[in-house]
Amino acid sequence: MTNPQNSVNLTPLTTVSSAADQRTDQLVQAIFQAADDRKGADIQVLRVTEVSYLTDYFVIVTGFSRTQVKAIADAIIEKGETLCHKSPLRVEGMGESNWVVVDYGDVIAHIFLPSEREFYNLEAFWGHAQRVDVSSFNSVN
Repeated sequence: MTNPQNSVNLTPLTTVSSAADQRTDQLVQAIFQAADDRKGADIQVLRVTEVSYLTDYFVIVTGFSRTQVKAIADAIIEKGETLCHKSPLRVEGMGESNWVVVDYGDVIAHIFLPSEREFYNLEAFWGHAQRVDVSSFNSVN
């Protein structure tokens, strides 16, 4: 359930050049698909490699209840393990489920309630990051 993109310049995920890049791209797509499968809204992928040393990608998702936020996070963790054979390094916020962070090192997923997403506004904070064109992600298994 992604919203149509506005006039933001979108880039493809990456021009894959190594096996590590391919694994990261696969993880980003698996996270996107897991969030989409659980009806996450306004899913955005930001490539922050050029502007941050923290990670390569942020995946930002809205869930409309604490139960949905937790379900999206659980689905991301499950799909990361089954499709990519990768477990998160850290998961924060599952108790409250207002904002859950699933950190894989090279990819960090942020799942927010609408009020939290609006308050923290990561897309604006990381506005200089590249927005990834996710239109081809629906074909992920």
